[in-house]
Amino acid sequence: MAKTAKKAAKKPDVKKAAARKPAAKPLPAKKLPARKPAAAAPAAAAVNKERFTLYGMLGSGPTYTVGLMLSLSKYPFSYFHVNLREGQHKQPDYLVKNRYGQVPALRDGQVYYVQSAAILQHLADELHKFDGKTDVEKNRIREWMFWQWDKLAVPVYRLRARARGLRQFGDEVRIMYDTEAKAALAVLENELSKSEWVAAKRPTIADVGVYGVLRYIGEANIDLTPYPNVSAWKKRFEALPGFGTPEQILPMESRLL
Repeated sequence: MAKTAKKAAKKPDVKKAAARKPAAKPLPAKKLPARKPAAAAPAAAAVNKERFTLYGMLGSGPTYTVGLMLSLSKYPFSYFHVNLREGQHKQPDYLVKNRYGQVPALRDGQVYYVQSAAILQHLADELHKFDGKTDVEKNRIREWMFWQWDKLAVPVYRLRARARGLRQFGDEVRIMYDTEAKAALAVLENELSKSEWVAAKRPTIADVGVYGVLRYIGEANIDLTPYPNVSAWKKRFEALPGFGTPEQILPMESRLL
């Protein structure tokens, strides 16, 4: 009987015992490293309002060209009016700024720069605005700037001066300048039929220089109607941010910042 009782004893239910095991504790979640705040964008370089001083006069195309470049570059400048009628440009205190006795002159820091085309090149290099991005572009810009003064500016400015009574010459000379100006416009018209801008795919100092002449084309009694590409380019240029007329950019009197 004892043996039978031993056999009749139930074995413990292993499966149920296993089911009764306490659940494993979940592993603690890994903490992700805190994200570092994004680095702030570098602040734009502060504009030095005392850096540039432009010497010139309101009626001067080359003075306007330099003032226009500074305005388009959104760089403020002081301005000294030079009275050409009173001969201020021939006085010793001005000749130390501009050896040629002409306007404009631009003071950049402690250095004076003269000749508007050279000043435009200096500003483009210093401000990195309206400059060439490759050697090829830079060379094309120089070519157009030299061409502008050789073929376009001279006849336009001479005709304008005659119309204002500042130069005297007869009809034969007037016709010569008129013919030269229209020949230059034909070259520009052809170039602008292939590109929206003069020397690159964006405006450069070549455009600034050419516009500084064509701003006065009406005063030279030359009609731009036969040159639709030049007319369209002129409107595009006048829509650039920072553009201003001579009256908007150049004051009648000196202005210090």
